[in-house]
Amino acid sequence: MPKFDSNGLLTAVAVDHASGALLMLAHMNSEALERTLETGFAHFFSRSRGKLWMKGESSGHVLKIVEIRVDCDQDALELRVEPAGPACHTLAPTCFYRRITPEGSLQRIVD
Repeated sequence: MPKFDSNGLLTAVAVDHASGALLMLAHMNSEALERTLETGFAHFFSRSRGKLWMKGESSGHVLKIVEIRVDCDQDALELRVEPAGPACHTLAPTCFYRRITPEGSLQRIVD
């Protein structure tokens, strides 16, 4: 099983199973992983709010789990998912919708 850090967390990235697009990054504690495995929908631990949350619990933009992969060090997860709508709370399809330009500014790259 995955190895949680000293704060009881591990990094989880959500990837669209069909397209391979990186959707979002969040953290999971043991309860979030347990709920994800039980329900088949991605749950995370919010470090800022200090509580468990299910992706899409208010928006309906849930992430249905297809497969969970663990990295070689067992301290990060790749969640292969079927997204039900945009993954980002800004309503962008992915949280990674901007890049840093050579001039050091942010440029939107995804609509």
